[in-house]
Amino acid sequence: MPEDKENVWSIDELVSLTDDVQEESIEYKERKFTFQFCELVEAEEPKYSGIPEGASEEEKNAIYQELGAERILAMIEKANNKNPDGESINREAWPLLPSSIRYAITAKVLNISSLAQENFQTG
Repeated sequence: MPEDKENVWSIDELVSLTDDVQEESIEYKERKFTFQFCELVEAEEPKYSGIPEGASEEEKNAIYQELGAERILAMIEKANNKNPDGESINREAWPLLPSSIRYAITAKVLNISSLAQENFQTG
């Protein structure tokens, strides 16, 4: 069965994902907020030293949450640096946003990332 060329990633397309500024939006209280992000290459991923031995589940969850937030911020900051139109969100504003907005942005970015990965893996 011949493959549909439009549903097959080329290496150039995959590499370009880490260079392209992607734009998404969320709706909050009947208003739209648009933000930007870029996929990261491994060298750009936030580093962590691991979970301390004997850490409680609560401590582990806090570490995972912090690492996840750092990853999202790294993706947003990469896009901010590439976008001539300026920033959508910055590191200083991130902790000041309502948590429901931060969670919605995180879910949107990670869902987009995971969908791209699923498409790549299941193809």
